[in-house]
Amino acid sequence: MNVKITREAWIHEAFSVLADGGVDHIKVEALAKRLKVTKGGFYWHFKNRNELLDNMLDQWQRGRVETIHQQVNSDRDAAQILDQLLQLYTDHTNPRGNAIELAVRDWARNSEQAALTVKTVDRDRLQSVAGLFSRLGLEAQEAFSRAYLFYSYVFGQSLLNYDDQPYAESDVKALCKSLLIP
Repeated sequence: MNVKITREAWIHEAFSVLADGGVDHIKVEALAKRLKVTKGGFYWHFKNRNELLDNMLDQWQRGRVETIHQQVNSDRDAAQILDQLLQLYTDHTNPRGNAIELAVRDWARNSEQAALTVKTVDRDRLQSVAGLFSRLGLEAQEAFSRAYLFYSYVFGQSLLNYDDQPYAESDVKALCKSLLIP
C-alpha cells in the first residue's frame, strides 16, 4: 500500500513526540512507525531530522506570534482584551499546547536555535501585551513590567495544582485579575 503523508502530518506527529518526551525522542524511524509508513516518505519532505526540527521551530514561532497578534490587534478596549486573554489562558487551558510550550522551552536550554526562537516569541508576546497596558495610559516601563507579570501569572498558574487550597480558585483568579489589570 502506497500511503502519502503530508509534510504537515510529519510535523504534527513530531510535535506530539516533543510534547510527550522531548526533542531527543524525535527520530525519523519512530515517527514513520507512529504514522504507519516507511521512513522513505519522510525524505520526500525533509532532507534530514534537523530540517524537520527547524521547520517545527519556525511553525511554533509563527503560530505563537500570529496568535498573539490576532488576540491583541483590535479596536476594543485594552482592559477588555487583557481580561479575555486571562480567561483564555487560565479558564480554557490547552494541555497539548502547554506541553508543547514547556517542551520547546526545555529544548531551548540545549539548542541555540530553539533559544533564539523562544526569545523571539517571548519578546513579541511581551511587546504585544505591553502595548495593551500602554493603551490604558501606563508609562512604558510599567506597561512592560505588567506584561511581564501578566505572562508570569498565565504560565505559572498553569503549572500549579490548585487542589486542596484554602480559597476558592475563582476568587483567587478574580483577585489576581484585579491586581494585573488596572
